[in-house]
Amino acid sequence: MSGNTLFKQPRAVYAVAFACVVSFMGIGLVDPILPALSEKLDATPSQVSLLFTSYLLVTAVAMLFTGWVASRIGAKATLIGGLALIVVFAALAGLSGSINGIVGFRAGWGLGNAMFIATSLAVIVASATGGFAGAIVLYEAALGLGIAAGPLIGGLLGNISWRGPFFGVSVLMAIALIATVVLVEPTPKPARPTPLLAPIKALRHRSLLTMGITALLYNWGFFTMLGYAPYPMELNEIQLGFVFFAWGLLLAFFSITGAPWLQRRFGTAPSLYGALTAFAVLILLIGLFADVRWAVIACVIASGIVAGVNNTLTTQAVMLVAPVERPVASAAYGFVRFIGGGLAPFAAGKMVDHWNIHVPFLVGAVAVLLGVAVLTTGHRRLAEADATMAAESPHGSADDVAGEMADEFGGAPDAIDHQKETERTAR
Repeated sequence: MSGNTLFKQPRAVYAVAFACVVSFMGIGLVDPILPALSEKLDATPSQVSLLFTSYLLVTAVAMLFTGWVASRIGAKATLIGGLALIVVFAALAGLSGSINGIVGFRAGWGLGNAMFIATSLAVIVASATGGFAGAIVLYEAALGLGIAAGPLIGGLLGNISWRGPFFGVSVLMAIALIATVVLVEPTPKPARPTPLLAPIKALRHRSLLTMGITALLYNWGFFTMLGYAPYPMELNEIQLGFVFFAWGLLLAFFSITGAPWLQRRFGTAPSLYGALTAFAVLILLIGLFADVRWAVIACVIASGIVAGVNNTLTTQAVMLVAPVERPVASAAYGFVRFIGGGLAPFAAGKMVDHWNIHVPFLVGAVAVLLGVAVLTTGHRRLAEADATMAAESPHGSADDVAGEMADEFGGAPDAIDHQKETERTAR
């Protein structure tokens, strides 16, 4: 596909892609303002960490139901509902005068984001020209831009006021909401609605549960770093924004390019063993040298490399080994892994209150290493899946890994499966 074809898209695609950029900005948006929130609202770091906990735990639970909802009311209606919730709750967070209020409104924001990311790729796939591959490239470009830009925008707006990032998201999402309502056509509903309890039942399969627990333990370390690394750096909002901007650039780049290369070169399981272990080492170094500013900054930025690889390959591994439909597997996996992300900042806050800033990072490193141990129990299944994929398409690994970054943050695997089935039928 030529670059000209790729970027000659209907306005509806750009409307949703813009919303994707803003939505994924939310992942790192609050990092630069965490110390400011603690200072301005007279809150402890453990209280501020609840911004991650409420957001991610609600997202985790919502992952169980968004597929059920979208399969009944349609992707566009679900998309609009999610955007509207983000607009409202982001604005309310900016208007709030207490940390408890912001934590509560972040929970509503998490619900909206779960609805949005569960359907955004489906809408882009349905609306884009140039086929499935072009839709994936556009989606991942928007995702990567949002992850990288979020901390920088958060730092710039946070330098004006801690309320700035919340109001900024609300305004940008309101623009995206209007564009979506006006420009996006309704998408067809799936032939078979998703059963309500299907994701929970899917966790009875050992291979899927193994990958979910691995991701839960990895996310424990990942969100410990996001939630607490800003404090020992002792930087202002703009400086923190640039640190996490560099981190986000590396994460996005290696999610899209590094992960497929490693998967083709070494296979899924060996690549994950190496990346997870490297991530654990970096978190361990942050814990050991939390009093050394430059060491913390260097480790955080470098972690973007291995986090990008881990984010993509852990999700790809789920899709390789899951014995259930892809949308169901994605929902079940998302539920388990986001629980780890939600609980980690809360637990880290308690550790800091009772001991010191070093402890949560040390625990996070141990959690990630435990994830490696859990993953080894599924080694044979991953090796078999790699062999099957290579036999079916010697050059297909890169195609199969494409879009897994999307799934890592919710994605829309039902859209991917529907598109592939359509292409097979056409042939």
